[in-house]
Order: sequence, then structure tokens, then C-alpha cells
Amino acid sequence: MPPASTAARETAVDVTALLERGRTLATPVLRAAIDRLAPPMDTVAAYHFGWIDAQGNPASGDGGKAVRPALAVLSAEVTGAAPETGVPGAVAVELVHNFSLLHDDLMDGDEQRRHRDTVWKVHGPAQAILVGDALFALANEVLLELGTVDAGRATRRLTTASRALIDGQAQDISYEHRDRVSVEECLEMEGNKTGALLACASSIGAVLGGADDRTADALERYGYHLGLAFQAVDDLLGIWGDPEATGKQTWSDLRQRKKSLPVVAALAAGGSASERLGDILAADARSSDFATFSEEEFAARAALIEEAGGREWTAEEARRQHTIAIEALDAVDMPDRVRAQFTALADFVVVRKR
Repeated sequence: MPPASTAARETAVDVTALLERGRTLATPVLRAAIDRLAPPMDTVAAYHFGWIDAQGNPASGDGGKAVRPALAVLSAEVTGAAPETGVPGAVAVELVHNFSLLHDDLMDGDEQRRHRDTVWKVHGPAQAILVGDALFALANEVLLELGTVDAGRATRRLTTASRALIDGQAQDISYEHRDRVSVEECLEMEGNKTGALLACASSIGAVLGGADDRTADALERYGYHLGLAFQAVDDLLGIWGDPEATGKQTWSDLRQRKKSLPVVAALAAGGSASERLGDILAADARSSDFATFSEEEFAARAALIEEAGGREWTAEEARRQHTIAIEALDAVDMPDRVRAQFTALADFVVVRKR
């Protein structure tokens, strides 16, 4: 577990309560935004967020970890504003995040998310695309209807982050069809796909609270490196995670031929295990379908990645990015209580199991 900062040691933080606060503040505004969608998109979106089941009955599904809303409302407090000031930013970031999930699930062929069938699997690919597009448009509406100069600044940061996120997804897909991807390319992709939006979440509440660009930029650096730590942990869970905890299939990233950090680090390491892994993955890339692969074959690939050092390298990279994120907070003047909460959220990201 990463070392806690002095502020975090001196101020006990209930991370569960912090995450729940973000969820509780954001959810009513998020629901109101979804209610604006034309049928059946409103119903499809409600299913995706876990508010109803596939038959339209009320449900209390897993709505995700809510790290981004928690960061957005927390960042408002950096400026001395009430956490509620960050709620429109929290909702906007959450809408963009879920736009990406709807499209990613379809592009990746993922049939399970949060322990149930994905939207495209239940409602079809067309609805997954349309609802994703609608969520993206709603995100900008939620911010711009505030009508303030700071809302315009926040929207500009959100659109920049959204473009980077899309760049990252395009890179991720292209890498699946390449035999080799460098560690640097993988980090760039993950910085775009995950780091950019977490960077925006970490600063958007502060921007809405009137923070200057220097403060917002420092908070974005925290969020960007937190995003890289977050994705490194996700990459570990994508291979070795417990399906009961992650809600995804065993070896999910290997099934999708993802060039995630453990894979690219193992391939770059050199040595016999790395060479054997490279030969196997090159042969896999020429295979049209993994449907005939046994669990043992995926397990063997995972074992080679670990033997070549990919698992340990990725765990160490998560810790390194966590440290950089915490150090970025040094450039921001904020109450010790708020600093401790930022640190606690970073710790949670690195030690989570789903």
C-alpha cells in the first residue's frame, strides 16, 4: 500500500463516505439530465446506470466506483466553495465517462459490465451508439446552461479531455492488431484514455468555484497521474482480477488481445519468458477467433506475463504514478482536510480490487 502523506496520517478519511457523498450529490442531477432524453434512450440510459433492470423494473444496480464525482465535488472545496458547486462538473464528467463506456463495450465486444449484460447486448448496438452520443451532448448542456464565465472555462477543459479520451480509445483499438507496442506508447494511450478525464474531474469543481488556471492545472496534474495509476491497476485486474469482484470474464483483457501495461512490459523485458510470450501473441494475432481457446491457454499466457515481470512492473508503475499525483498537490494551497481527502482517494485507487 502506498505511504500516506502527513496530512492523511493526521486526518482520518472515510473514503467510502467520500465516494458516497459524490454519488449522492450528483445522482439527482444526473437523473434529471437523463430524463431529458427522448424514449427509448432515457430507458436505455437508466438501464446502463443501474437504475432499472432489462425489463424496466426499478433496480439498485452497481453504478460504479464514483471516483470521478467524488473528485469533482472535492475540488470545489479547494477554492473554499461548497461541495455542491462542483456538482454540475461531477455530472458532466460522469456523462462523458459513461458515453465512453457505452461505446467501448460495443467496440470491444464486452458482454458484461458491473455484473450484468451490457447495453448493446440487451438493447442492441444502435441504441448503445445513440445513447452514448446523447450522454456526450448532455455533458456540455449541463455545464453551459449555468451561463457563467467559469462554466465556459470548465466546458473547455471537459471538451479537451473528451477529445483526448477518444484519441486514447482509437490508440487502444489500433494496438490490438499490432504484434508489438512500446511501454511509452501504452502509457501515452492510457494517459489519454483514463488520465485525461480523471484530470478534468480533479479540477472541474475548482474551476466552477473560480480557481485560477495555475491551481486548476496543478489539480489536473494530480488527476492525470492518478488516472495512470488507476489504469495500471485496471490492467492488473483485467488479467488477474477476480470475476466476482470485477464483473468481467476471467482473463478479460487477454481475450480482447489488449496491449495493456503488463503485456507490453513483459514483451519489453527480454529473456526466455518474454520471447516465448512474444511468439505466442504473434500467433494469436493471426488467429481469427479466441472462441476455441481453453481457460488453460489463457492461464498459460498470464503465467508467462508474470514470469517475464509484467505483473510486478505494472504494480510498481501504479505506485510510482500515485507518488507523482500526490506530489502535484504540493503546488496547491488548500485546507489540510481537503488535501487528506485527495490523498485518501489516490490511495483507494491503487489498492482497490475492482
